[in-house]
Amino acid sequence: MRVPRTFVFVDLSGFTNYTAAFGDDAAGRLLSTFRSIVREVASDRGVRIAKWLGDGCMIVAVDATDAIAFTMELEHRATNVCAPLKLRAGIATGHALLFEGDDYIGSAVNMAARLCDHAKGVDVLMPTMHLDRLPEGVVATPRGEVELRGFPGPIEIVQLSGVPVQTDRNDTGELWTRSPFI
Repeated sequence: MRVPRTFVFVDLSGFTNYTAAFGDDAAGRLLSTFRSIVREVASDRGVRIAKWLGDGCMIVAVDATDAIAFTMELEHRATNVCAPLKLRAGIATGHALLFEGDDYIGSAVNMAARLCDHAKGVDVLMPTMHLDRLPEGVVATPRGEVELRGFPGPIEIVQLSGVPVQTDRNDTGELWTRSPFI
């Protein structure tokens, strides 16, 4: 089944060197802290952690705005907690094949992964063609065209920056506090 989704690949840049310099135990503690933050922000922003990828992860969102808000909030929160490592991320939207019920295959998935690979330091990159609307507090800066492995031509991208404003979301938890209808 093909479904429209937004995909985010996130990676801690410099993790291998950090492990070599500080040892496996320190790297494990840092990674545990990072994953806790990812889980918390994903829950707050309504996105799903599709899979862990060592020192990174793949995120899936139904709404592109939620994916962008997740990524920018994670970048903001991980800056201090994961120092000296930097977060990099790639975001792409499109239809993908839901494969065996828990994985996704498609060019949007591949593009998000390639953009994450292309990002340096604290870059959060996405193609301009997927730039419909941004969460309040997030801005896009044009970065020009890039060649991504596996894609036939150059892709124009933007770098995202800023911290998204947390909006009120309806949660099913509120159902327990309502009076029953009569």
